[in-house]
Amino acid sequence: MEVIILRGLLCVYCVVALVIAIFYLRHRRLTLGEYAFWGLLAFVIPVLGPFFVIAARPGPRKRLRRPRKSGG
Repeated sequence: MEVIILRGLLCVYCVVALVIAIFYLRHRRLTLGEYAFWGLLAFVIPVLGPFFVIAARPGPRKRLRRPRKSGG
């Protein structure tokens, strides 16, 4: 029974880490090819891949569009 629980937790961790890496990549300015490469890296190396993707910080950050406050 413990083996099943540990495998389940590992699978859940892998999925959550992949989702976090993909959301991180969405906030970077990347071409489609770069996005595919880094996403595949996070997917192919399931446990450490997302850490590599986030640590590498590919591409520049996207600027957040915030409405300007009118000084009045």
